[in-house]
Amino acid sequence: MTPRYAVAAGYRRLMTIRVECYAGYRGEQEPIAFWLGGRRLEARAIVDRWAGPAQRWFRVDAGDGHLYVLRHDEAKGEWELAAFTRGAA
Repeated sequence: MTPRYAVAAGYRRLMTIRVECYAGYRGEQEPIAFWLGGRRLEARAIVDRWAGPAQRWFRVDAGDGHLYVLRHDEAKGEWELAAFTRGAA
């Protein structure tokens, strides 16, 4: 799985990442940490979560003080970084 981040036709593609998960009592995976390149970021809290037909999304408050939106494609088993919001300095 090679990380990718590209700008094409005025929009940005999702970035593939590595995610460490916890499977809750229903077996649904939730992120507890994720890797951006060589950096491991702990998920301090899942601020929000929602689901689509084949995807689950998580807004995560990470250990670096920033918010990340992680998308899990359940059919492919792939995680992607969908959005980033810089935390207060």
